[in-house]
Amino acid sequence: MFSHEKQRTLTVEITDLPGIYSLYPKSLDENEAFKVLCDPENPDHPDLIIVVADASNLRRSLLLCTQVIDLRMPVILALNMIDVAEKQGIVIDKEKLANQLGIDVFEVNAREDKGVAQLKKQLTRTALYPKTDFLQFSKYCPDLLVDVQKQVTCNSPYSAFQVVKHIDLIPYFQERPDLQGRVKKLIDLHKPDIKDIILSETLERYDKIDKLVNTLQTVTEVERPEVSVSERIDKVLTHKIWGFIIFAVVMLVVFQSIFAWSAYPMDLIDSSFGQLADWLSTTMPPGIFTDLVIGGLIPGLSGVLMFIPQIAILFGFIAILEDTGYMARVSFIMDRLLSRFGLNGRSVIPLISGMACAVPAIMSARTISNRKERLITILVTPLMSCSARLPVYTLMIALVIPSTKIFGFLNLQGLTFFALYMLGFLAAIATAFILKYIIRSKERSVFIMEMPIYRTPKVKTVLLTMYNKARVFVTDAGLIIVAISIILWVASSHGPASSFDAIDKKYTALQTPGLDSATVDKLTAQKNSDKLVASYAGIMGKKIEPIVKPLGFDWKIGIALVTSFAAREVYVGTMSTIYSVEKKGSYETIKERMQNDIDPATGRSRYTIALGLSIMVFYVFALQCMSTLAVMFRETRSWYIPLLQFIYMGALAYLGSWAVWNIFS
Repeated sequence: MFSHEKQRTLTVEITDLPGIYSLYPKSLDENEAFKVLCDPENPDHPDLIIVVADASNLRRSLLLCTQVIDLRMPVILALNMIDVAEKQGIVIDKEKLANQLGIDVFEVNAREDKGVAQLKKQLTRTALYPKTDFLQFSKYCPDLLVDVQKQVTCNSPYSAFQVVKHIDLIPYFQERPDLQGRVKKLIDLHKPDIKDIILSETLERYDKIDKLVNTLQTVTEVERPEVSVSERIDKVLTHKIWGFIIFAVVMLVVFQSIFAWSAYPMDLIDSSFGQLADWLSTTMPPGIFTDLVIGGLIPGLSGVLMFIPQIAILFGFIAILEDTGYMARVSFIMDRLLSRFGLNGRSVIPLISGMACAVPAIMSARTISNRKERLITILVTPLMSCSARLPVYTLMIALVIPSTKIFGFLNLQGLTFFALYMLGFLAAIATAFILKYIIRSKERSVFIMEMPIYRTPKVKTVLLTMYNKARVFVTDAGLIIVAISIILWVASSHGPASSFDAIDKKYTALQTPGLDSATVDKLTAQKNSDKLVASYAGIMGKKIEPIVKPLGFDWKIGIALVTSFAAREVYVGTMSTIYSVEKKGSYETIKERMQNDIDPATGRSRYTIALGLSIMVFYVFALQCMSTLAVMFRETRSWYIPLLQFIYMGALAYLGSWAVWNIFS
């Protein structure tokens, strides 16, 4: 028998708030979580809250949970990492905990996807409010809380106290200055000692939590070594000397691997597009559309897709380092170093994240509570070499750095790759040191973090990260690159009619019958080159050339610098398009086209080691990213700071590139 009853489907939108320990925020990311939870007018205010707690450290996790309960909002407690608790001999009476808190409690192991189905099922039911308050908070400043509840709709006395404590933080009151003024008058009238109330409340909560945990949690003795495996590993990885050496070695291995492992798939993708272009040139009818596809679209796509292997490998390594718990140790050991330069251990996360993308990295600086250290972190993070620079580095290294072995196992190209990242890091540290004395602040900072246990990285998590990051690269940067490549093809293929007619007349010899193929090829190449110079793109490039010539750059590179302001990756697409227009005919890879570009002044390849290093150093320092400037404006609420940053990094890029060009040429 088959049931024809329609199953009810429910669409649930889940918002992952920044991790917080209590409803008294100390940093900007904690502020965002607070605003969502405590402001009913917030568009992201939830219908149900899921508090994810560490089952192996229940006491600490219950503080936030009991605060949310006292807000009298629908809440579920998810005891995560239940497998870790079991290994430590911790057994929690889930039913008793649920009864004592008056809410539903679920045991889950998110890594193994255990208990998640039951948690999802609960979301389809009517959300239940907590049965009781955890604390009778009305005993603290009762008169004030009653008066506030008359002015503001609050679910509980504790909600009213949150209004009193954070009246200037909740956006709802900023939009209602009349209501905000009335509440502030009540606060001035009653003059509560807010710090004393918070201290008393927190002590009472922990006292009740301790008694609660003692009654429902049992710990059985499990055989443990005097020093755990994690502690033995930490003695090495967090050592004040060996910790730095190991981190440097890990980074060196990462960059060596990226360059070595990605070489074959990148060449395969590039050559595949070459074969596709050759096939299309013989299959499609001659005309402007065919030229657009072969000279604009194909080079643009190739300039995007050929770098997917490197992007995927880089993010795969980052995912492994994070999943194992090693990145937390890096933050710990780097705190000793960074604190001398006006930063702290929490700055490591934005700096390391900056190797992927500066936009989320700058946003992650919200976890830094000290305003001065947060601002310095925001300002120096763009100096870290992000994945957008990866295509530029890869192309130029493959073009000018020989693939020779150092000490028999280190690849010179990989070492150059590593050196470029280190150059960005050293520039960031030096800049932070200068800003330490420019930006004044009396606020002191303390770096406290919880060390996660070491775990074996999940293959599924790593692969999913690699896929998602590669997809974002293709969809975000890829669309920009292809669009600019097409626009640039149009600008490179068209120019003033009088100039193009003059060039056609200049090469009338091509119409002479009986010319040998070598002569035809030579004259055609010269004609294409002349038309490129006379095109709209060439005209613009020639106006730029005097500015960039001291760096060793010609007008083609000048155009690439301008177009890559939209996104650094556009540099490769721009060069690919320009050279495809100049050298029509049998498709060559972008590397081959650039290698065959002869400098008429020397008669040798234009792309020497000096020019290659000059270009790479320019991109190490230059702030060629509109998105980064936009997020800096959003995080600092000022155009003054992003503008100064753009000028500073631009000047640093110009001077660094000029110095490298003159030293190596």
